[in-house]
Amino acid sequence: MAELVHTIEVARPPQEVFAFATDPLRFADWQHDVASVRMTGDSRFATTRRINGTERTMTQEVTRLDPPHGWATRGIDGPIRPHATITVEPLDGGARSRVTFTLDFEGHGVGVPLLPLVRRQARKAARVSYDNLKQLLERDR
Repeated sequence: MAELVHTIEVARPPQEVFAFATDPLRFADWQHDVASVRMTGDSRFATTRRINGTERTMTQEVTRLDPPHGWATRGIDGPIRPHATITVEPLDGGARSRVTFTLDFEGHGVGVPLLPLVRRQARKAARVSYDNLKQLLERDR
């Protein structure tokens, strides 16, 4: 199945958008399903998400860090492992930003048959999260 891709435009400079959107400790501010995040190393973090009435924790590793342009992570444990990228492009001479989010999942063991359901749920939730991010960043302007 194809990865999920969504683009938003934000009335903030790329540096500000990148710094906020790629800070795992800020995820709960704009992703409603994030219960908590804790850093487990320089490039790893554990995210606890509320999924269907229960909390699930997964560890991700940052695989690309190119401020203020690109960031990528990959899940390294659990039956469903997310892979995410954020790309930030300047607009209007750097006064605004175009942000492209790419999200996909890799199933392991019991996670393989769950992938279609996870993708459907993520498609709905991700769009809301990206809109939340845009509103939050533009509100604080």
